[in-house]
Amino acid sequence: MTNQQLIEAAKKGEQSAFKKLMDKYWDSVYAFQLKRTKNTYQAEEVCIQSFARAFDKLDTYQDQFNFKTWLITISKNIQIDINRKKSIETSDLDQKNANQIVDIEPTAEDRIITEQNLTKLLAHIKSLKPHYQEVIHLRYFKELSYKAIAEELNQPINNIKVKLLRAKKLLAEQLIPE
Repeated sequence: MTNQQLIEAAKKGEQSAFKKLMDKYWDSVYAFQLKRTKNTYQAEEVCIQSFARAFDKLDTYQDQFNFKTWLITISKNIQIDINRKKSIETSDLDQKNANQIVDIEPTAEDRIITEQNLTKLLAHIKSLKPHYQEVIHLRYFKELSYKAIAEELNQPINNIKVKLLRAKKLLAEQLIPE
């Protein structure tokens, strides 16, 4: 699929298109933020917020602009807001649009997670950063909904969805070589 096709599919709410766009552009946005913040945790948090906001506002994207540039601009603006607040606070997202990223059938990552030996799986999960461990634990071990996780962690639902996508990707990358 071309970039434009992915964007159009994502505008229609296709979760797989969101995931492909995030996979394609995560490293660029993360590298940009890491260079600005010099802090891996803060860079990841800003990336999560950036993708959540981009997916929430995807209908405002204009195709005459480069999608990567649009994402990095969102990321830069979020970082500026954080610097103004002088703390890492989760941005307030428009809650009425929080359901744009929908649950779908289990992904390949979900199937890998359920098929693995629990002991090995837990070891891999423990190697992830604590905020990723937490969302995986709440979603797959406590079986909470996105909404319940968002309420428990006091974060916008889109941030939870992006954190889970990222955590599953990192976990899958560790599990696939096995």
